[in-house]
Amino acid sequence: MNKPLASIVCAAAIASGTLPVVAADLAPAQSYSDSGARNGVKIGYLDCTIAGGAGYILGSSKEVNCAFKSTIDGEPVDDYSGAMRKLGVDLGFTTEGRLIWAVLAPTAGYHHGSLAGLYQGASAEATVGLGVGANVLAGGTSGSIHLQLLSLQGQVGLNIAAAGTSMTLTSVN
Repeated sequence: MNKPLASIVCAAAIASGTLPVVAADLAPAQSYSDSGARNGVKIGYLDCTIAGGAGYILGSSKEVNCAFKSTIDGEPVDDYSGAMRKLGVDLGFTTEGRLIWAVLAPTAGYHHGSLAGLYQGASAEATVGLGVGANVLAGGTSGSIHLQLLSLQGQVGLNIAAAGTSMTLTSVN
């Protein structure tokens, strides 16, 4: 482009106000990230013991006893009981297992019984001696306090499972 034509284009851009917009668009974008606002604040964890038992070809049902432990020192433990049910392939047996979930909230508050409710999703397990499982469960009754979406569990036995899963928790205290 020759100099007189470039001068005219620049003058027209400045006069119309498009040059500052173009310059602003070329500036590096600044981003603000507040993970607490979207992902919640970890307010504690739910430590669950899953009863041992046998899986039947189309599923299983096992008792669950859980305790919510706050990250704040001196807060009382909140106990829950319930059942974990699987519908799908669940073959074999396991002894007592353990499952730990992080508990998240949009703020640092927690109220007694907040984790009671129905959680639904899927799980997969593989156990030969020592075994592991993964659960993806969402739900509950309170929309503001929830369990982390993915959890891992450990158990002993001989088992393979891939099933739709539901867990019901009821406050004990």
